[in-house]
Amino acid sequence: MALLQQRKQEIITDYQIHETDTGSSDVQVAMLTDRINKLSLHLRTNKKDHASRTGLLKMIGQRKRLLAYINKNSQERYRALITRLGIRG
Repeated sequence: MALLQQRKQEIITDYQIHETDTGSSDVQVAMLTDRINKLSLHLRTNKKDHASRTGLLKMIGQRKRLLAYINKNSQERYRALITRLGIRG
């Protein structure tokens, strides 16, 4: 379920804070969200894939920690990010 290089580059350019930014919290959350969405679709059709389900839960936990970090440092950035990604409905 790895992201393709082209899709990764699109996410980086959409969510980067400055020109050379490739690993900020915003970019990491966006990449995790993309992977989570793809894995969720996979698990809807493959209900018995428990190893992937475990990986999904780990990714959700990592995204939750990163979002808490962003919220602690800048609530405006946090609100803008979750609105753009369409999470935390």
